[in-house]
Formats: sequence, C-alpha cells, structure tokens
Amino acid sequence: MILDKIEQLLDEVKNISAKDASEIEALRLKYLSKKGEINALMADFRNVSADQKKAVGMKLNELKQTATERINALKEQFANEENGADSTDLTRTPYPIKLGTRHPLTIVTNEIIDIFSRMGFVLADGPEVEDDLHVFTKMNFAADHPARDMQDTFFVEQNAADVTKNIILRSHTSSVQARVMETTQPPIRVICPGRVYRNEAITARAHCFFHQVEGLYIDKNVSFTDLKQVLLSFAREMFGADTKIRLRPSYFPFTEPSAEMDISCHICGGTGCSFCKHTGWVEILGCGMVDPNVLELCGIDSSVYSGYAFGMGVERITNLKYQVSDLRLFSENDVRFLKEFEAAN
Repeated sequence: MILDKIEQLLDEVKNISAKDASEIEALRLKYLSKKGEINALMADFRNVSADQKKAVGMKLNELKQTATERINALKEQFANEENGADSTDLTRTPYPIKLGTRHPLTIVTNEIIDIFSRMGFVLADGPEVEDDLHVFTKMNFAADHPARDMQDTFFVEQNAADVTKNIILRSHTSSVQARVMETTQPPIRVICPGRVYRNEAITARAHCFFHQVEGLYIDKNVSFTDLKQVLLSFAREMFGADTKIRLRPSYFPFTEPSAEMDISCHICGGTGCSFCKHTGWVEILGCGMVDPNVLELCGIDSSVYSGYAFGMGVERITNLKYQVSDLRLFSENDVRFLKEFEAAN
C-alpha cells in the first residue's frame, strides 16, 4: 500500500541525523535525488486509483517537504557548528547584507501550484525548446494554422517541407501535456507551469515571453461539470470565498467544447469599475474538454477516456492580485518594484 510506504518514510525522515556533510549528502541522495525513495513513490503515483489520488498526493507533498526541511536543517546545523565565534571573518563589510525576496511571478505560481496540489494534481515539466509535433500537431492544430507562422512562433530550426521537423520555442505548456499523455496511461491529473514564448511586440500589455500554468485531467466519465467545480474551487481559493465565475463559449484547437472563464471583479465586488471596464467581470483563463483527436494522437482511447484541460497566464493572475499595470515590470529587475512584494513572501 503506497500510503503505508509514505507513512513509513515520513517517520524515517523526521528522525534522520548526520555527523558530517558527507552523511547529509548521502541522506539527500537517498530521499530526494532522481533515483531516491521519494521520487520512486512519485513514479508509483500514476498507478494509484482515482479515489485515492487526492489523499496520496497530499501525503507525497508532505513527505517531500518534510524531507527537504529536515535535510536543510541538518545542513544549517552543521554549518553553524563549523562556523563558530573563532571563525568570524574580520574583513567582511560592516554593512548589513540585504536579503532578496521571491519574484511576484514566483509567489503567484507557487500559490497556484499549492491550490491544485491539494486537489490531487501533480507537477509535470518539459523542455522549453520543443518540436512542432508536441507543440502543435498533437494538440490538433491544422497544418495551416496561423499559430505556426513566423508572426506568432519563434523558430530555432525551420523545415518548410516537413513542419513536424520544426524546432521552436514552445508557445504554450500544452506540449508538456502531450508528452505526459503519450507516456502515461490514464488516470492522469497533472499541472504544468512554465515559461512560454510568442513573437509579439513588447508593450505594457504584451511580452515576447511570459508564464503559464496549465492543467489536465483524464479518466473515465470525466465531465464538464467536473471542470467547472475544480475551476470554481480554484477561483475562491485564489481570490476569495465570495468569488463568482462564469464560462463563455470559445474555441481552442485542443478542446471541444471550449470556454473562457471570467471571475467577478474582486476590486469592485462585481458592481463595475475601471479595472473590469465596468462589466463586473474579469477574464482569467481558457478551458474545455480535451478534443478526442488529441487523445487519439497521444495514444489514448477516446472511446474509453475523456478529460478536461485549462490554462492561465501567471502574469494575468498576478495583475489581478496586485494590480500591476505594466507587464514589462516583471522582467526589468527594478529593485524598487520587487521590494513592494517583500510582505507577500
């Protein structure tokens, strides 16, 4: 039973100790490395039944966090013992060293990941330099879709005779979903954060690179109702318990039906203000049921399985939470701007 293994490891990591740096490193390799025991449990997570995924996912996250904190505490303890009063560096500057803070995009990304992790979603990652096959073809984009053009996509290598050989900077993290689906059989429940690139003019409202978080859930008998409930729970966790949502019909090549999701403006409470353009609603993400073509292209039987997907821009969510009017501020590293988020860390 995977829960029993997790509980056993949890008891172990709470009581680990080390005499020197080499023992600490051995413990890190044992529990936290790619071939470590926790990563092995993460690999077994895909075999967990759907009704247990939430409980197992939460326990796995607790185990990993506990192991990380315990090993870091041992490192700090060992460093403090080595650097006693007699080893004070008298040449060190007398000025206090100012500690940095997390970037606002990192703060919001971590909050989004935490919310969906508590719903049973696990992290998935993939390359930023991708091929056309995973970015477009397996996501049901037509061969002549405008998104493939130079006006939207950064090409690293381009083959006009065979678009599937094109090497590009990914324009969405849906490529991670494609890689997960072609290597994993359902049930699948993943969250895919990452940086993406599009060939756009840099303005206060657009940038040539930005950050997304996409989610994917595939299993038997998945419905649009499941998607709506997950997104409602997310919106209320992120923006407040009184937040309302609405879904408007839309179109994406990889979902059918598709929708754009708005939330009630948390600034005016839905009564209308300049931020929501006096509509009372603000768009935050796109979503829909995974198109059967996408499932088949990724090797999943669409007659047995169904699923939903959603995607949001981290900059968009950050703007809504902190009312940042200019997207360029996120990448200019202005210390005055970054210091405003010290309290959010």
